[in-house]
Amino acid sequence: MSKYRIHPIVVGTKRFDKGMMTYQHDYGQPYIIPIYSWYLEGGDKKILVDTGEMQPIISEDREADLGGKIHTFEDGLAKFGLKPEDIDIVIHTHLHNDHCENDYKCTNAKFYVHRKELDHVHDPHPLDFRYLEDYVEDVEEAGQVVAVDGDYEVAPGIRMIHTPVHTPGGMTVMIDTAGGLAAITGFCVIMENFNPPPEIRGMEMEVIPPGTSVNTYKAYDIMLQVKEMADILIPLHEPAFAKVDVVEGT
Repeated sequence: MSKYRIHPIVVGTKRFDKGMMTYQHDYGQPYIIPIYSWYLEGGDKKILVDTGEMQPIISEDREADLGGKIHTFEDGLAKFGLKPEDIDIVIHTHLHNDHCENDYKCTNAKFYVHRKELDHVHDPHPLDFRYLEDYVEDVEEAGQVVAVDGDYEVAPGIRMIHTPVHTPGGMTVMIDTAGGLAAITGFCVIMENFNPPPEIRGMEMEVIPPGTSVNTYKAYDIMLQVKEMADILIPLHEPAFAKVDVVEGT
């Protein structure tokens, strides 16, 4: 079975209230998160998890606050000798716009996404303004989308697990690596969500759900399950990964 190396590529950022990540905690605290496309090196396919922002803000102050470089999609792939048209597979954690804006550039890829995400991107609830169907219509019309209804093996050593935490069709990506089983979460959190500070643990909370979730109680339980399953946790927006070429442990 293939063992993969997981490369985080920063293809965008957001500045916002930290409470958007940490439910009921740290509201009012300014915070910057990276938006990633993850290149899974190994096997016989060129595989990405998410494609990030189409026009990221690239500035010295954002890179200084983040502690790492911000790339356009093309420049990020070029670090590995790749172009968008070289990508064979894109796995989507979900279809909020900042995770799929570069899909149309991957003209030869198959896109794996939960069917509920496709339903919601075309008919979103008014509260979920992050779904923008313009970013997926091209690949849908080209017949590039593979809709899945639950857990799914994309390739040897790579599985999608249905984790409806942040969105109804959120998919956590489980990846076999030399350092163990890694989980790129299908929901928007940082490492603190999985390892809360002592004052939160003192409230008998083992994890912190994301600031926005489908069902907060279920989100908490699913996060505990993912934490138990993985040897290497990769929260989808953890800033520490912006500073490294390969996620620690892989």
